[in-house]
Amino acid sequence: QLFDLNDDQLRTVRGRQISMIFQDPVAGLNPVISVGDQVAEILTSHLEISKKDAKRRVPALLSAAGLADAERVAKAYPFQLSGGMCQRVMIAIATALDPELIIADEPTSALDVTVQAQILAELDRLRRERGTSILLITHNFGVVAQIADRVAVVYGGRIVEKGTPETVMPKPLHPYTAALLATLPRLDALRGELPSIPGSPPEMTEPVEHCPFLPRCQKAMSRCRTEPAPPLEPDASGERLVACYNPMWIADDG
Repeated sequence: QLFDLNDDQLRTVRGRQISMIFQDPVAGLNPVISVGDQVAEILTSHLEISKKDAKRRVPALLSAAGLADAERVAKAYPFQLSGGMCQRVMIAIATALDPELIIADEPTSALDVTVQAQILAELDRLRRERGTSILLITHNFGVVAQIADRVAVVYGGRIVEKGTPETVMPKPLHPYTAALLATLPRLDALRGELPSIPGSPPEMTEPVEHCPFLPRCQKAMSRCRTEPAPPLEPDASGERLVACYNPMWIADDG
């Protein structure tokens, strides 16, 4: 259990077994240290090799992340690279030690659409070739539909629905999932205001006794207001999990 590890033990896990790709690739890199030195640092931190040997491995790692002219990139500084190139550097760092899990936090949100597709293709290729699991944190349902095997919908710090994209997206069970999907712009929609979810997200500094989506839910009933937050349980089909007393596609009963 990760919660039982001390700081020294956690340092051996970070980067080697679990690594992370951050949302803003430019901010995630040190602007005054060369790209090569930053990639080499992950190697010297976990492997018993010299800095010189680590730097010899850097071009191959950058090339594996889809960067052309890796020797030049290794000598460059982050401010000399584009956002897409910086994100590929982050991918090189994250995959340098073949971790079991990569946590990718909105890895394409700061990039233009063309580069987004390239980065997603790169992550998908690495996943298939190396067998690495990727935990992708995103608000982009297009990305979810494109590469996810499983999807967990989170609201107020809790998983409210879990299943495959093929089951969750066409017919969501949790009211939040349904409301979120309803806000997506449609090409066939009439002109007018874009749909939104009324209300505001919960304050994460305050404990929530009931379902965190209760104040904004259009399907809330008396049970939702009197009982603790519902547990995550299998639906009738057993194909997915939902945390709701009154899921979508079930008639309201008060």
